[in-house]
Amino acid sequence: MKLTTSFLAVTTAVASVVAAGGISSLARASKNERRELGGVLICNGANAQGRCQYNTYKLDTCYNLTAPYYRNASTFAPDGDGFYCYPYIMPCGGICMSPEGCTLGPVSFSYPYKFNLSAVGWDHYISSFDCHLS
Repeated sequence: MKLTTSFLAVTTAVASVVAAGGISSLARASKNERRELGGVLICNGANAQGRCQYNTYKLDTCYNLTAPYYRNASTFAPDGDGFYCYPYIMPCGGICMSPEGCTLGPVSFSYPYKFNLSAVGWDHYISSFDCHLS
């Protein structure tokens, strides 16, 4: 009887966590976990905070950012070593008119500021990006 009561209590507790959406937060991957080739996490805030999206992008293809990430991304984090991405200040196919260049340069999994682009002044510049094999 005591074992059945304990089992029922545990089952009820697990059901409560699942119903409250707790399992998804327990199962959520770490922001540093590597996923798929071409996977990029983009967030409005630094350190993967604020509004975020994660997608796997086809390599050697340019993608324009849309609201709310267009020129408003403090986190731009490729999640694997096998590729890197170039964020650009102009839309795909745009002509670079800046004498200082129109890209931050290659951003890879090991890029130190991928979770805080404001540290390098790029949190309000990214309009588009493309990714390539390393």
